[in-house]
Amino acid sequence: MPIIGANVWLKNSSTGAITDLDGKYSITIDNSVVGGVLVFSYIGMSTQEVAIGNQNVINVTLKFDTEKIDEVVVGGVAFLLLGGWPVADGENRSELLSTDWNLEWMRLQADRRRADDSFEWDKRARHFRPLETAPYARDFIKLLALEPGESVLDMGCGAGSIAIPLAQAGHPVIAADFSPAMLGTLDAGIEYYGLEDRITPLELAWDDDWDLVGPVAKAVDVAFASRSVTTTNLKDALAKLDRTARRRCAVTMVANSSPRYDLHLMNAIGASVTCSNGFVYAFNILIQMGVLPQVTYFESPRRDTFDSLEAGVADFSRMLEHGNEDKIDRLRDYIAQHMIENPHAGEPGSKGVPQGRYMLDHVRKVRWAFIAWEPVSESRS
Repeated sequence: MPIIGANVWLKNSSTGAITDLDGKYSITIDNSVVGGVLVFSYIGMSTQEVAIGNQNVINVTLKFDTEKIDEVVVGGVAFLLLGGWPVADGENRSELLSTDWNLEWMRLQADRRRADDSFEWDKRARHFRPLETAPYARDFIKLLALEPGESVLDMGCGAGSIAIPLAQAGHPVIAADFSPAMLGTLDAGIEYYGLEDRITPLELAWDDDWDLVGPVAKAVDVAFASRSVTTTNLKDALAKLDRTARRRCAVTMVANSSPRYDLHLMNAIGASVTCSNGFVYAFNILIQMGVLPQVTYFESPRRDTFDSLEAGVADFSRMLEHGNEDKIDRLRDYIAQHMIENPHAGEPGSKGVPQGRYMLDHVRKVRWAFIAWEPVSESRS
């Protein structure tokens, strides 16, 4: 049985793909890659690695991982995430295609540590100062592949890390966010760069009635949500982007551990980390909406800085939850062994806060799934 939405990527790189409705994939490997290995994975199944060698076609059969099956059953999404079982009722079909992925998403959101709200982001807003384009934003804009002069909706725009560079490039932007304080920070950036005629701020939440307070249907050429699809009803959010865009929609979601975690550090101290697979839900919800989404993976670097060993321990201890609380001594030892002088100490950090005196000797990387599709909803008369 073909598996839809399995991950395929070149080991130790950000080059990857996702299998389509027929379980097929296509991935381009640079000729300079020597000794490359493809990694195949899917939730509830054992990961496989295959050396590329001189092969142009690589087919694999993923097997169920009994330990992972137990984990998924506890989560209440057993058959769904395992790709489904064949059902004999005159024809073979898959639970994967008949189960309501959005309902499963909503169940998972009910168990989230804390729901996002505008008040929380209001408190964070003062730390956001988008006065330069970060590597993540540059990669996102490149993948967005806008045509000259195209108009966009940036849903969950925050302080304008993407809206501002797009406006500078000549694109009319509707910059929407549910945090008034974030929009206030965006206003400061608009004034700083003189973009009053290019960016239209809009206070808007995913749960709002967009027919009443949102952009009109097909208002922009491209509608996207960058790292901001934090909503209980994922299908509704994706549909709202779809009804707003004329040519293209896109979202980015985490494709490994949460950005809150340093996966390298957590593995080094023997702490457990739950990887986020929200993008798998988005992909399959879009499939069930009649969309053929395209998925591209990319990584963004993050540097955590601090002024002393104890300050570093206090900062990184936020990662020690869900049974990892007893790893605090290992965390302190690791930081003590791997902290180095930060050559950029005192300079503005990614959120405008001055960088600390020290940093770790490795770069923390977050993998993102960039999901893009052509809108399927029609314009309303």
